Amino acid sequence: MKTIRAITILTCLIAVTSMAAMPSSHTKGTPTGRPSGPLKPGEYWWNPAVSPDGPVVVLVSLPLQTVNVYRNGILVGRSSVSTGTKGHATPTGVFTILEKKETHFSNLYKNAPMPNMQRLTWSGICMHSGNLPGYPASHGCIRMPYDFSKLLFSMTSRGCTVVIGDGSKPGPHFASNPGILLAPKDFKPEMVKPLASGQYQWMPERSTSGPITILVSSADRALYVYRNGEPIGRAALQIANPQMPLGGHIFTLLDGVTGTASPWAPGRPGRNWMNVSTDNAGRGVGLYDLGKRIRFSPEFAASLYDALTPGATIVVTDDPAVRNPNPNFTVLAD
Repeated sequence: MKTIRAITILTCLIAVTSMAAMPSSHTKGTPTGRPSGPLKPGEYWWNPAVSPDGPVVVLVSLPLQTVNVYRNGILVGRSSVSTGTKGHATPTGVFTILEKKETHFSNLYKNAPMPNMQRLTWSGICMHSGNLPGYPASHGCIRMPYDFSKLLFSMTSRGCTVVIGDGSKPGPHFASNPGILLAPKDFKPEMVKPLASGQYQWMPERSTSGPITILVSSADRALYVYRNGEPIGRAALQIANPQMPLGGHIFTLLDGVTGTASPWAPGRPGRNWMNVSTDNAGRGVGLYDLGKRIRFSPEFAASLYDALTPGATIVVTDDPAVRNPNPNFTVLAD
């Protein structure tokens, strides 16, 4: 009898602990069987079985107040969200997940609970569970239904790409307006000093593992390579028809290879990339379309090719790599 009573008490304690994990002010979430169409506040769809493996990309649409989750280029989940209010706007652009904490309390907003927190900037922009009133209501974070935030937390990892856009298209081609900033931990002016034609620098020993991010700037005529926020390489670019913009693009490397050769690395097969265009000039243009216009050192290309793993991100812009600093937005952050 004592054993049964002890088990009953333990079961009740576990239940209370589980219930306490979700603050009463947070939206629990309502599953829906629809992989498309409008979502009511708190509704979400989740079906990871349609793509069991591969790199994850998270796309947030501010106008639609939704988030779409892709794994290896296939939609596996979507949810309603609540983003920043006027005066506390959620920044747009390309981010990587910097930190993950299942139990987290805000040090900015009166110790507010933020379960399943995934940090996008060190200044306080995160994805986490919260209240979803059906309109932007946060101080800049991306609030999600509690149940969905748990599912997403279990799927992502540090370095995962998150794209926040201000366009109305939720798929892999919705528009955004990233304020791109080259921001290594130890930025020095010589890191963006112009290179001679064909010149490159390759220093993979500065960071030997982790996600790679590549920034291609037509304004700088340069390609910059970062791993874990550390600059590990750069190369001079030759651009055909330089008067024509390259457009804004975000590409994420998926699993597998194509049946064609890489346009940059001699003797290497082409690879599969997911495309998220970021302006009208970039719409409908694939990475290998850009390959017809962009050239850089084949030796550098081969080294970079061998270092890439699924989940690597390429950001293409017609703006210079270094612009006016914005404390809330760092594309290539540690």
